[in-house]
Amino acid sequence: MLRILVVDDSPTEMHIITSMLKKHKYPFITAEDGNEGISLAKKEKPALILMDVVMPGLNGFKATRALSKDPETKDIPVVILSNKSMPTDKLWGEKQGAKDYLFKPIDESSLINTINRLLV
Repeated sequence: MLRILVVDDSPTEMHIITSMLKKHKYPFITAEDGNEGISLAKKEKPALILMDVVMPGLNGFKATRALSKDPETKDIPVVILSNKSMPTDKLWGEKQGAKDYLFKPIDESSLINTINRLLV
């Protein structure tokens, strides 16, 4: 089963993102910070990870870098979803190993198209 791991500390953002996934019938699991996201990725082996950047503790950039360097999780695509919308932020996210970078507020069609493209 192709489950998606959503990592975001904001209950509002989590609700918005998971509602979109439910609507398109994508099963998902959630984590509230980067450390929990890494642990769940290793344990559950999701098909894809949607990663926020600004979180307490381990931020999304550091978590993405850790996941992309770990042999257990390096093949799981990470898509960063962030309010940080400068071109340098996107470039930095890609340097950390993200396969794509979407700006918040998340556009539903962009999110679903990105997921579909990466899960092929």
